[in-house]
Amino acid sequence: MTSPQLEWTLQTLLEQLNEDELKSFKSLLWALPLEDVLQKTPWSEVEEADGKKLAEILVNTSSENWIRNATVNILEEMNLTELCKMAKAEMMEDGQVQEIDNPELGDAEEDLELAKPGEKEGWRNSMEKQSLVWKNTFWQGDIDNFHDAVTLRNQRFIPFLNPRTPGKLTPYTVVLHGPAGVGKTTLAKKCMLDWTDCNLSPTVRYAFYLSCKELSRMGPCSFAELISKDWPELQDDIPSILAQAQRILFVVDGLDELKVPPGALIQDICGDWEKKKPVPVLLGSLLKRKMLPQAALLVTTRPRALRDLQLLAQQPIYVRVEGFLEEDRRAYFLRHFGDEDQAMRAFELMRSNAALFQLGSAPAVCWIVCTTLKLQMEKGEDPIPTCLTRTGLFLRFLCSRFPQGAQLRGALRTLSLLAAQGLWAQMSVFHREDLERLGVQESDLRLFLDGDILRQDRVSKGCYSFIHLSFQQFFAALFYALEKEEEEDRDGHAWDIGDVQKLFSGEERLKNPDLIQVGHFLFGLANEKRAKELEATFGCRMSPDVKQELLQCKAHLHANKPLSVTDLKEVLGCLYESQEEELAKVVVAPLREISIHLTNTSEVMHCSFSLKHCQDLQKLSLQVAKGVFLENYMDFELDIEFERCTYLTIPNWARQDLRSLRLWTDFCSLFSSNSNLKFLEVKQSFLSDSSVRILCDHVTRSTCHLQKVEIKNVTPDTAYRDFCLAFIGKKTLTHLTLAGHIEWERTMMLMLCDLLRNHKCNLQYLRLGGHCATPEQWTEFFYVLKANQSLKHLRLSANVLLDEGAKLLYKTMTRPKHFLQMLSLENCRLTEASCKDLAAVLVVSKKLTHLCLAKNPIGDTGVKFLCEGLSYPDCKLQTLVLQQCSITKLGCRYLSEALQEACSLTNLDLSINQIARGLWILCQALENPNCNLKHLRLKTYETNLEIKKLLEEVKEKNPKLTIDCNASGATAPPCCDFFC
Repeated sequence: MTSPQLEWTLQTLLEQLNEDELKSFKSLLWALPLEDVLQKTPWSEVEEADGKKLAEILVNTSSENWIRNATVNILEEMNLTELCKMAKAEMMEDGQVQEIDNPELGDAEEDLELAKPGEKEGWRNSMEKQSLVWKNTFWQGDIDNFHDAVTLRNQRFIPFLNPRTPGKLTPYTVVLHGPAGVGKTTLAKKCMLDWTDCNLSPTVRYAFYLSCKELSRMGPCSFAELISKDWPELQDDIPSILAQAQRILFVVDGLDELKVPPGALIQDICGDWEKKKPVPVLLGSLLKRKMLPQAALLVTTRPRALRDLQLLAQQPIYVRVEGFLEEDRRAYFLRHFGDEDQAMRAFELMRSNAALFQLGSAPAVCWIVCTTLKLQMEKGEDPIPTCLTRTGLFLRFLCSRFPQGAQLRGALRTLSLLAAQGLWAQMSVFHREDLERLGVQESDLRLFLDGDILRQDRVSKGCYSFIHLSFQQFFAALFYALEKEEEEDRDGHAWDIGDVQKLFSGEERLKNPDLIQVGHFLFGLANEKRAKELEATFGCRMSPDVKQELLQCKAHLHANKPLSVTDLKEVLGCLYESQEEELAKVVVAPLREISIHLTNTSEVMHCSFSLKHCQDLQKLSLQVAKGVFLENYMDFELDIEFERCTYLTIPNWARQDLRSLRLWTDFCSLFSSNSNLKFLEVKQSFLSDSSVRILCDHVTRSTCHLQKVEIKNVTPDTAYRDFCLAFIGKKTLTHLTLAGHIEWERTMMLMLCDLLRNHKCNLQYLRLGGHCATPEQWTEFFYVLKANQSLKHLRLSANVLLDEGAKLLYKTMTRPKHFLQMLSLENCRLTEASCKDLAAVLVVSKKLTHLCLAKNPIGDTGVKFLCEGLSYPDCKLQTLVLQQCSITKLGCRYLSEALQEACSLTNLDLSINQIARGLWILCQALENPNCNLKHLRLKTYETNLEIKKLLEEVKEKNPKLTIDCNASGATAPPCCDFFC
């Protein structure tokens, strides 16, 4: 048992750690060799523990000596100097700190001593070389961030490096996936070091690094030659090493950059590591576990190669590497700026641009943003315009690395050519031979190496890459945007670079997704201010033809071809990147009908920038994802008004919401400024009280001429009330849909009734779906219908109306002055009793021509009552929908009799009813000359040859009749298709 004094001291120390520091403490604790009892403790308990609880767990599971040494070691590694001094003073009796004992370390050293001389020396040499590889992986200045934010966070998910994994090695395949620059390679190389670390294993273990960028350049060889090419000191020992495959870790880095024909990795699979084969065959054999099946595999890739990897890897474990999380980015800004106010201002500017913030998961991009904005702030410049677009930020960063008037026109062209050629070849690392092939001298790159635009591999000096993939995409866009000299190939055909039209080709982008962002940057470079900034720094001019080429690429935007949601997002994103209002006007002018799915604040910003110029837009379908507006979805409530809040007193979610609402206000101006917009649909949307009020404010304005509005499945529920209020007195509104599974508020019903009774009401179509109203509310609603003279079509589908509510409606409809022509009561839980009252309506109504009772269990008795009404001469009903109404043979008899009495019915839907035997009875009426029916819908009878023959005979005798037998079950067309 540990002493109470030690427990109290440990608790005091841990409670002084903030939330992030406590997380780091636990991560470092995880990496230590844990004592037996602590190993068996569910790690979830440790992760959820606060400082006090963590101290309790440790003292109950670990020895006193282990706790003392572990605490001091971890605090030292975290650079918490004062706490470390306190821990040593309070916890260490002699002031000495011991390394945490690893019971397996002695065995590892003994195993190394017993190894063959060549193997032992080679192992040590390889470890030194791998250590150098690891150190040269990091972006300068970010090694601590990478180690904390990426390595420790993800390493616990890699089973063969997890100290809690059972001792017997299992041949795992682990796939590290994530976007470019987030630390996949860094993590993989750190895993190589940990794999070969004698502190983690009692035996000598080997790790081999296979870069797919390098493998693509190699000719046929044996697997033994493949892995020994970088380790000549191990060449003699390769056979004995490969004979112990369970001790080997293979890192396959950058699978997405392997340039092989489709299917090359799964052909001619080979298990002989001495046999010469093409490199793709060797790699495929390793991944398929034909070659060295007992070895551990660690694969890194960007997401685009995951589908191909599923065909190769056997039961892989996928670990998503996310790079810098939001808290990591915030901490990075604080460290870079030093001044908290400046750091948080810059951080919020980056976060205001969702695309840029997403790129910030890569430390290199965070460095670019911080470097650029800090320089602007120091000069007293406004950094807000810089962060509006990625193009603006990257261009400002590029120009800040060189003095104005540097006249680097040739060097800039050279680098843009290199970037474009690399992207089209799906290559991000350039070797000397690549430079020679393009006629690029290494000396041409020196200025960009010194300006931190390019990076040179510190081990392989002849290899170069851009600081991040997004910067290579930016330079590739420059290739297209810069004015070309006469001797230059305008479209880059000499270097296998596609022209602008090909750059925007959907087929090319599907094969090479990296081209998409090049298109965005190219639009961004079409901005005249940016062109002047580039010319002032480098002496380069933008091509005068670039705007015209971009317009030609978007020529498919015409009125008779509506854009898909994805294509529209692409177009609006490109136009926003340009920040050119005139360009946006020309591109969106042909749009007449669009569908928008807003998933983040940036998309709201893109829409508000361009769609205000879409003056001929007639129909807009809108969907807003959860998370765009946060007001109604947070537990926290502000105690003060937003207008009185300072920046630091407003919580993060509220700052984000304020930004979203400002952009939303700009977007909603579309409804009050476009007189041609007639149809608005808002569906499956997570709005907020404030966003609904802003939208309604624009809808109520006299300049808004909406005629048809559909609000379906929208939250919060109060939105329906606010929309009803906005539409009161709206003379242009003729069609209104309010659908969604919600409880009707009394105020909503009041607003709806006020809308209907208003003397300016011109509503002709009203659909209420999925509502649960009380009998009192239905009474009030139907009472208002008596006075309304405009409503012609009422759909109450999927409401809990019941027979009692329907009876109130029928009472209204028996009045001579009712105006309803179409009534749908689909799925309103009606029974045959309701049909008896409805029959009375059919007898007296001279207006009702369409009736839908689908999905109500009215049965044969209900059909009997309806047929009694149909038989009256004054009945004007033309369409009757009885889909899925539990009708049998007897119901068909009643319908047959009514149809033969020359009733007014011309359209009848009996689909999804079990009436097979009743068809013979029904067909007697269909052959009768008095039958006026022109369209009959039935369930499918493809397998019943007798019925098929019967229906064919009916069609021959009654050629004016159309029989639709493709309506069955889930494939049945909607009732409204037939009804309307």
